[in-house]
Amino acid sequence: MPRYKLVIEYDGTSFTGWQRQLNGRSVQQAVEEAIERFCGESVRIHCAGRTDAGVHALHQVVHVDLSRDHRTDTVRDALNAHLRPEPVVVVSAMQVDDGFHARLSAVKRHYLYRILNRRPPSALDVNRVWHVPWPLRADEMQRAARELVGRHDFTTFRAAECQANSPIRTLDRFDLEELGEEIRVHASARSFLHHQVRSMVGTIMKAGSGRWSVADVRAALDARDRARCGPMAPPCGLYLVGVDYGVRDPSKDPATDDHPITQL
Repeated sequence: MPRYKLVIEYDGTSFTGWQRQLNGRSVQQAVEEAIERFCGESVRIHCAGRTDAGVHALHQVVHVDLSRDHRTDTVRDALNAHLRPEPVVVVSAMQVDDGFHARLSAVKRHYLYRILNRRPPSALDVNRVWHVPWPLRADEMQRAARELVGRHDFTTFRAAECQANSPIRTLDRFDLEELGEEIRVHASARSFLHHQVRSMVGTIMKAGSGRWSVADVRAALDARDRARCGPMAPPCGLYLVGVDYGVRDPSKDPATDDHPITQL
């Protein structure tokens, strides 16, 4: 039974999130229905990171097992034909061995958070950025972000409904870049807690606005108390932008980072 790895791009605005839900249409449902229309098979696909309602992806990775071989360009093009007009696109398809698992084989996930920092809202990026109309100091946000990099107990930035076994995570990257009126926040780790990135972005935003100091951000982390978190950034600014696969070094990334539920 051949296994296919798909890279998928989607606008999450109209979906209830990646995972199938009883209360609305999900990205997973849209893709699975497209696969069934293509090859007549009812399948379940597995993704690298489950995104919440309103969160987008430029590089979501999934795998699916089909009953027979197809050309990979046929898989890609046929699924895209059956996905129209939904805002979901299969960017690429490739055949992989049975040992590949979209979630379990991933060694790092990369997220981007976009903040539009100007007084007027956006006409073109509605539901694709967090519009913050008050002035932000990106240098202070960067200093605050550095306090969160490394291996920590991230209970403060963890949703109450998070299902991860442990709040301890290793945050490999959390930094900013300014592009005109936009502040882009980059986050990378093997796995994230539920709502972790949005919680961290909202917290460093408070430092950028001058309402919190860098020391306040560090104190919130050290408190290990969800009540000490800053405001959670909205889902519209968050994007899954990459997933790395390869050999993981357990000495650098211990098994407590074992539950890659995405924050979103």
